[in-house]
This record gives sequence, structure tokens and C-alpha cells, in this order.
Amino acid sequence: MKKLIAFVKKETVLSIAFLMAVISAFIVPVDAQYISYMDFRVLVLLFALMAVMSGLQALGIFETLSYSLLKYVKNTRSLTLLLVSLCFFLAMLITNDVALITFVPFTILILEKVDRPGLLIPVIVLETIAANLGSMLTPVGNPQNLYLYGLSGLNITEFILHMAPATVLSFVILLICIFLLKKESISLSHTSETSVQKNTALTAYFFVLFVLCLLTVAYLIPYPVLLLVSIPVLLIWDRATLKNVDYSLLLTFISFFIFVGNMQRIPSVANMISSLVEGRELIVAFLASQVISNVPASMLLSGFTQNYKDLLVGVNIGGLGTLIASLASLISYKYFAVHAHTLPKEMGITKGKYMIHFTIMNLIFAIVLLMFVFIF
Repeated sequence: MKKLIAFVKKETVLSIAFLMAVISAFIVPVDAQYISYMDFRVLVLLFALMAVMSGLQALGIFETLSYSLLKYVKNTRSLTLLLVSLCFFLAMLITNDVALITFVPFTILILEKVDRPGLLIPVIVLETIAANLGSMLTPVGNPQNLYLYGLSGLNITEFILHMAPATVLSFVILLICIFLLKKESISLSHTSETSVQKNTALTAYFFVLFVLCLLTVAYLIPYPVLLLVSIPVLLIWDRATLKNVDYSLLLTFISFFIFVGNMQRIPSVANMISSLVEGRELIVAFLASQVISNVPASMLLSGFTQNYKDLLVGVNIGGLGTLIASLASLISYKYFAVHAHTLPKEMGITKGKYMIHFTIMNLIFAIVLLMFVFIF
């Protein structure tokens, strides 16, 4: 029982999604149509992208990039600009989760080296917002984009152009927030690179696999080819990467595919949800994300509307707000909470202060972006 409770606490979203799928299966008995619920292309792409990013992270590629850029940093403002920009722009390619898993611990380490603990909360919060908003520009930036991209029928250019205005405005607001921070001189002369695993062949493989992912996203190669290039090679060459893939996310998607598919087959439920969502996709997606997070919200609501463009904007801006609005935000919070526990209490760097700052900043960004998309 203790193990079950611990699992539910750790994988709350998966547990809820699985329970919803099981309950719906009692209403709509399992039959041959269940297989049609599954979007295997999305599942294969998610798996391959997670494998690529896990492998590149283990090789220290992103950390090496960060250290190479630190030589241009002279003060706290330029340091914040660098760290936030890395999260914003790299999240477009490596996903918001991986960006935060990589750069939040790196940020904690660097701020410790330059003795600026007071920057921990503002910088990590801005990094979290940057990763969530930068990732909305591309289909591979986050799971909900990958899923809705496949449903929408948009090509990559149309997708990026649709999300570009809100993304550009997001970066402008981030720049304003950064330049409002106090500017203090710092020295990073004693900061040295951590050890990086040297494996040129494996690094090249992961970059090739990433290119194949992009080609699959662009419908230039079929997804079974991507699957065949990834699993067999990793089984032989790098099983550690296979172990590090977030299989709970894949299972969450499968559970929601089942639940949404079953709900669509119950006329009264389908009509009720459709009437609630229709014409209000953007705001309903934003509000739903605050409660169940934006990935489940996108999967749930997509079954009851064809207006994927508004839904796309709604769930991405919906990543702002509560701590669970984007599950990537929990990554930052967990790293901060662990580190804050090691700091002297007199510093006043607490989880409560983080939550207050996080909520205020997220609401500011959300209000500005919602006003922008509703007006323009």
C-alpha cells in the first residue's frame, strides 16, 4: 500500500489518467475500436525525442554549451539574460522539460559560485516561464504541441507563423523583466567546465536521430522508420538511454487516448462537452490547464472541437498560472525546493517566497498574453 501511495504521489497525472481510462472502459466495453484511439505517430515521436534529449543530456552537450557562453558574462544582468535565453530558445528544440532539467541545476551551481543566492528565485522563475513560452513556437517544443500539430493539419511553417506573435511578445516581456533586475558585477574566472563524456559516435547518432525526428514531424519519413532506427540501435548501443525515457508520459498519453475515445462514443457526454468548448476553445483551454495541466487539457478538449488553432494557443498560454498548469514548472520547483532546504534560514529563501513570486510573475505574463491574443 505504501508503494502504491508513493507511486500515486510521484505520478499523479498518470494515475488519474489511468483511473479515468479504466472507469470509461466499464461504460464503453473494450472492443476493436480501441486501437483506433491511439495516435501511434505521436507516441513514436515522443519516445524518440525523449531518447534523443536524454542521450544528449547524459553526454553533457547542453552543459558544455552553457559553459562556453559564460565567458561573455560580466554582471548579474547578463548572466540572467544568458540563462533565461538558453531556456527560451533551446526549449524550442529540446522541449521545455529538458531545458529546465538541464539549466535549473546549472543555474543553482553558477549562482552558488558567484555568491548571489538572492537571484535564485527570480532567475529560476524567469527560466521556467521562458521554457514554457519558448517551447510553444515549434511542434517539438512540448508534448501538447506535438499532439495538436498532428491533429491540426498545419505544416511546420503555418504552425510557427501561428505561434510566432505570442512567442515574440513573450520574449519581449522576459527582456523587460531581466532589465528591471539590479545589475551587479560578478566574476566567473574560477568557473570551470564539468567533465563531459567523450563519445563522438554516440553524439553523432543522437544528432542524426534528432534530424530523423524533425523529418518525421514534417511528414517526410514515416514514423515506423523512426522507430526502427531508434529502438534496435539503442538496445545494442546505449541501453541506459532507454531506461531514462519518461515512459510515464507515454502511458499518460495512452490512458487519455482511451478516455477521450470512449467519451466521444457516449453521445450525451460528447454533446455536453462540445457545447461547452465550441467557440470558447482558447479560454476553456487556459482555464482547464490551471486545474489538470496543459498536456491533459489539450488531449481532453481536442476530442470535442476542430478549432485546433485556438486550442493550441490556449493550452500554451495555459502553462502559465498555477504550479501544475505546466508539469515542467514542477521540475524547477523541485530543484529549488531541494536546494533551498540546504540554505541557512536567515537568508529567507523559502518555498513560500518562491510560490508567491512564481504566481505573481505567471499571472502578469498570462494576463498580458491573453489580452494580446484576444485583441489581435
